[in-house]
Order: sequence, then C-alpha cells, then structure tokens
Amino acid sequence: MSDPLLRWRSEFPIVDTCTYLVSHSLGAMPRRAVTYLQQFADEWSSRGVRAWHEGWWDIGRTTGDLLAPILGVPAGTISMHQNVTVAMAIIASCYRFDGPRRKIVLTDLEFPSNIYLFEGFRRYGAEIVRVKSDDAMRTNLERLLDAIDERTALVPLSYVLFRSAYIQKVDAVIEKAHRVGARVILDLYQAAGTVPLNVEASGADFAVGGSVKWLCGGPGAGYLYVRPDLAKGVEPGFVGWAAHAQPFQFVAEAIEYADAPERFQSGTPNVPSLYSARAGYEIVAEVGVQAIREKSLRLTRRMIDLAREAGWRVNTPDRDDERGGAVIVDVPDAEAAAAELIRHEVIVDYRPGAGIRMAPHFYNTVEEIEQAMETLSAIVEGRARGKE
Repeated sequence: MSDPLLRWRSEFPIVDTCTYLVSHSLGAMPRRAVTYLQQFADEWSSRGVRAWHEGWWDIGRTTGDLLAPILGVPAGTISMHQNVTVAMAIIASCYRFDGPRRKIVLTDLEFPSNIYLFEGFRRYGAEIVRVKSDDAMRTNLERLLDAIDERTALVPLSYVLFRSAYIQKVDAVIEKAHRVGARVILDLYQAAGTVPLNVEASGADFAVGGSVKWLCGGPGAGYLYVRPDLAKGVEPGFVGWAAHAQPFQFVAEAIEYADAPERFQSGTPNVPSLYSARAGYEIVAEVGVQAIREKSLRLTRRMIDLAREAGWRVNTPDRDDERGGAVIVDVPDAEAAAAELIRHEVIVDYRPGAGIRMAPHFYNTVEEIEQAMETLSAIVEGRARGKE
C-alpha cells in the first residue's frame, strides 16, 4: 500500500459513507469507541456502584495518562474535565485579581469561549487586554509581546488558531511571559493529534484542550495539564469533592487539597465520555503524530494548490511550519457553498470572516481531496452561472 496510514481507514465507519473533511470540528468515531462504551454499559449493568472502586473513580488519571505522550508531558500531570471552558475556569480560579498583577492578555483571534470566560473575570477585578490583530489569519506577535508586562497574571494562547489554522509563536510568548512573572495557558485544541507537541519542553505553565477534534475522542473529555513544579503551589477556588485529599470522608469544611492532578478536579467524573475518548488516544498514539503530521502537510498542500489554481482566496498560511491541519478557502457565497458541499456528502464547515474550513486527517486520501475540490469548483461555477 503506497500510503501505510490508510490501513487505519477501516477503523472509522463514516469514511465509507461520505468524504469526511471536518476533523478540525469533530473527528471521525473509531469503531473501538463502541467497544469501550459497551464496556462502560456492561460494568454499570453488572457491577453497579462497585464500579466506582473498580476503575471509574480513577478514570480521570488513567485517561490523562493515555493522552500524556501525545501532548509531550509526564504521566500524572493531566486531569480530565467536561470541556476547555471548565479547565480554563479552574486555572483562573487559582489566582486573585485584586492586586497589581491583575491583567489577562489574549488576542482577538482566540476561540470566543475563551474570550467570554475571561471577560467574565472583570467582575473579580481582572483587567482584560485583548490584543488586536491586523487580519483574521495571524496575530500581531510584537503587539502581543508588548502587552505582556509585570502586571500580567495570565496569557491564554491558542497553539493553532481555529479560524486560520495558523501555528502561533508560542515559544516567544512563553519566554516574555516568564521574564515578567506571568503564566501562559496553551490551548491545544486545534493542535493535539495533528501537530507534534512537547508541552513539557516548551515550559508552558498550563495546557488545555479537548478530544472532539483531531484526537477522535468525542465530546465531554476536556483536559488540563499543569506544570508539575507549579502544581504543588497553586490552589484552585473552582473545585469539587473529587479534588479533596480524602473525598470519601465527606468532610464539610474548607477543602484539604489532593496532590496533582486530582487537586484540579471538580465533581464526579464523566465516565462514559472518558471511556469513549480512550479509543482515539490509543489510535493516534499507535499511528504516531509525526506520521500524521507528514501526511497532513501533503494533503493540505494539495488542497491549497487546487484552491489557488481555481483562483480562490486561501485564508491559511502557505508555509508548512505555520500551518496546522486545516485549510480555509474563501469562495463567493462561501456559507451557501459549504452547505451545498455537505448536500453532496463532502462534510466541511463554514466560519464567518474566514470561509470554508476543510481538514483532512490520516484516514483521508488524496483522491478524496481532489474530488472535494472538484465538487466545490462545480458548485461555485454553477452558482455563478445561475446569477448571470
């Protein structure tokens, strides 16, 4: 087989029914996820409450340890949560915003959920600085670095921007933040599973993300990494009983924090979502993120070349070292064209201010890319003729 990664294609049922190019939004479900969800159902059915002490209670740690090598962090440093917003809120709750160091610096190209959350911390005294970008593709790095100063507490930063798939210069941001005593939160959502990561080596203080996209882990399995030396000294205010050192003593007093990563837990773990997430983590690790990245660059390059041949605007970086796993193409009436693509069983999505987002993963083929772009060309030409 000329493409060895295509042996994994049979693991993903949906690719037999359509051209699935939306892994930047919802990765295809592995067959193995059905096996794990059935295991959860069988345990609940046969073991009942005993299942908590037969693996369910520790599932956050064990699932996080499966993910750790993909992120490039040590085992025992990841806690699992419902989504990134919860994880970000836990981080923010570790800090006070009533003193001189009260700034939270982020760019205007962050995913809106992150902006909504931190804007809400104004009520606790936080000063929110949103750094303006020159366009919708890249942040202005110099402007961002200038905004980070001795009054900055936190810098939430997407590793890959969701609208353009631009890979940000995280090392420069981390260096500046640490130089002035600020902490950096890397949002890995659009990177993990398609871009090789070594979060530990980067020196990032925190990292968050979810399993919905390139990790093929489904919804409800967000994650939070805390740098081990930092984890020992921070105490989140947004906690629940799962963060207590002795949760089953049910002590109704101020919390006695567990060690990391449990100290960053909230309430009862989302067991079925964590069971389903395992399948994607295992497969991505077995395939290897480096191999996934190499194929991704080939497929996205082909997509960019075809888009440019057609005369369409590409709102994604051309350089391989600046491009994540998606390609964003802007065509006339892009929202309607995206809907028409979906009707033709080419599954993509559309984002205002960007265009049609298309994202091949390791289970896609070159032929699918070419067929999708040919279909888009026919749609655009047909709509143009209809307006004549």
